[in-house]
Amino acid sequence: MTESQMEAIAARIQTALAATDVTEFSDLLHPGVRWGGPDDPNPGCHNRQQVLSWYQRGRDAGVRAEVTECLVFDSRVLIGTRIRGNDLADEAGGEVDRWQVFTVRGGQIVDIVGCDNRPEALARAAG
Repeated sequence: MTESQMEAIAARIQTALAATDVTEFSDLLHPGVRWGGPDDPNPGCHNRQQVLSWYQRGRDAGVRAEVTECLVFDSRVLIGTRIRGNDLADEAGGEVDRWQVFTVRGGQIVDIVGCDNRPEALARAAG
């Protein structure tokens, strides 16, 4: 994909993450998208519906994510977020920073890795 195509996908990811309707995300996700932690041999989500359900459960529980950073690396997009409304955020005083690395192939997200720290996310995105 060209740099401008990846920039457009990155913008769509940001818009989808800010939307109250998680279906904004649906057409960006490959049917077999996987989502999990770094090097997780058994990621928490194995398809589009599971990823959408995960995001919906968070929204229903009051979790909100503000996009704080968006960087494009060839076929990957690094999104930094400030999370509010979950236990980790509450324990950290009300908000916590998290990062997700989205791998794109054929115009769709095929893999999402959630990272607790920026250096790890940057290394994965640049990888």
